[in-house]
Amino acid sequence: MKEKNSRREFLSQSGKMVTAAALFGSVAPVAYAAGTTGENCIAKGTVNINDTHYYLDNVLLETGFEFDGSVPVHTMTALQTVEINNGKIVALRENKNHPDATLPHYDAGGKLMLPTMRDMHIHLDKTFYGGPWRSLNRPAGTTIQDMIRLEQKLLPELQPYTQERAGKLIDLLQSKGTTVARSHCNIDPVSGLKNLENLQTVLAQRKPGFDCEIVAFPQHGLLLSKCEPLMREAMQAGAHYVGGLDPTNVDGAMEKSLDTMFQIALDYDKGIDIHLHETSPAGVAAVNYMVETVEKTPQLKGKLTISHAFALATLDEKQVDALATRMAAQQVTIASTVPIGTLHMPLKQLRDKGVFVMTGTDSVIDHWSPYGLGDMLEKANLYAQLYIRPNEGTLSRALSFATGDVLPLNDKGERVWPKAQDDASFVLVDASCSAEAVARISPRTATFHKGKMVWGSVGA
Repeated sequence: MKEKNSRREFLSQSGKMVTAAALFGSVAPVAYAAGTTGENCIAKGTVNINDTHYYLDNVLLETGFEFDGSVPVHTMTALQTVEINNGKIVALRENKNHPDATLPHYDAGGKLMLPTMRDMHIHLDKTFYGGPWRSLNRPAGTTIQDMIRLEQKLLPELQPYTQERAGKLIDLLQSKGTTVARSHCNIDPVSGLKNLENLQTVLAQRKPGFDCEIVAFPQHGLLLSKCEPLMREAMQAGAHYVGGLDPTNVDGAMEKSLDTMFQIALDYDKGIDIHLHETSPAGVAAVNYMVETVEKTPQLKGKLTISHAFALATLDEKQVDALATRMAAQQVTIASTVPIGTLHMPLKQLRDKGVFVMTGTDSVIDHWSPYGLGDMLEKANLYAQLYIRPNEGTLSRALSFATGDVLPLNDKGERVWPKAQDDASFVLVDASCSAEAVARISPRTATFHKGKMVWGSVGA
């Protein structure tokens, strides 16, 4: 325990994010290793792939673990050829085995194939990324209400650049191996539905290489900004989730705020993804109220995501166990940015109890935070540093935070991914195995989404 606390203290100091973690949930740590840029630079002797049916040779795939007793101590790998057709992996073959000699073949260069990364909490619609560097002064004691007032002034300034910067942010995500995301999108009296329209336009343009759900997010308070009619319009306009925000600290009426959010979701048969930063007893009360609501409303089972959920860090182990058991039974999901401040989130405990925990970038260089790398592999690395005792097995399991629980090997060391008929969505990584990729945040060399290479390059 002392070792873990010391590590957390070190990361907290290096990240300088204690206040941000507690107040705003905008947590993105320092970079631990050099990464790639969002530019798709093609090196000499490499090619892009525009074919729908092709072979990819020299792909490094994990084949199993070597164990010392019950502990994995080494990951075994082999070079193979992957046959891809119409967005699917149709076969895994011996390396350079091409049954159809007429099909094109490309060279992965011995790079490790890992499942596509998933950024399940990001704000694509409001960012400084892609524009001039800008770091806003936020004095000590700044409240979320202060930030809402700041946003009301900034949004008209940002809106003309929404499409351009969202596109560049997607470029960044793809360069880190991410092709699946969930983006929160402002719905408020200042923006109206304009941010939603802009984001939908960008996502439609990027659809062949990037899948993204949209959460209609009442950033200025569902009740406080009187935006329920706008939220309902957003549902009709195609938003996938009903968002929410701190029902006590922002809206000042926990039950009414949450009831309104749930009712919109029920009326339009949508999922829910609420930002809950509150660490006071009101935050715990809100979590309990939401879980109780799902327990009483069968239509909501499997449809609630609680983002941040910092209140869980205030509970003791027995309280977390009891609540997590109920969450798992109702398929409630937690979306965490893996905060590195003073909050010690019970992420491992939640997962051990069967709660699906996913992670995301949150802010990327915006008025909430000047940080953010858009790198899910970095999030897996951070989880590993903060929550596990590292060995080959635990490091490889930590990759699940980046990939939405899709792993090449199961706990027994049996290959479960990729297999025939899986989507050909993956990233090529300069690493020998998953454990190394997590520990070293290894560079990515190419990103594929449903058979389409959307970033990077491979050999001819």
